[in-house]
Amino acid sequence: MLDLLVAREETLAVAESLTGGLVAAELTSVPGASRALRGGVTAYATDVKREVLGVDGTLLAERGAVDPVVARQMAAGVRRVLGADWGAATTGVAGPDPQDGQPVGTVYVAVSGPHGGEKVAALRLNGDRAEIRRESVRSVLELLSGELTGNGRTQDTERNGGT
Repeated sequence: MLDLLVAREETLAVAESLTGGLVAAELTSVPGASRALRGGVTAYATDVKREVLGVDGTLLAERGAVDPVVARQMAAGVRRVLGADWGAATTGVAGPDPQDGQPVGTVYVAVSGPHGGEKVAALRLNGDRAEIRRESVRSVLELLSGELTGNGRTQDTERNGGT
């Protein structure tokens, strides 16, 4: 995926909540990632989502941070803030407790691309905290890859984390 971005002379930025930097870590494990990856924002706190990424404060107050529109706004916001062609975002509940009225395993991943293209996937993941976070990383990278190759699709899924 990073090779494809480099070949297209495009860049990527990531905004992470529940994954806490795991998406950026996965990307930077690839030698030469700096040719495409601009950086990331770990927006764990709600006010960081609002103040740094520009997520609508009313939306956050009414729906909480675990919401598909929040994920979409995070992806668009990190694109804008870090000056990237593509933005990818994760938000959700890894556990052990529910958050914002959402059960553990509720995750939204989003991609925002050039020319206004945006995709959000709603996930219902099973497993422990680590499995949910790992599957969230895999899912956002899969969503991004699908958008880059033209095979993107938005769907609700239920998966066992890590499998």
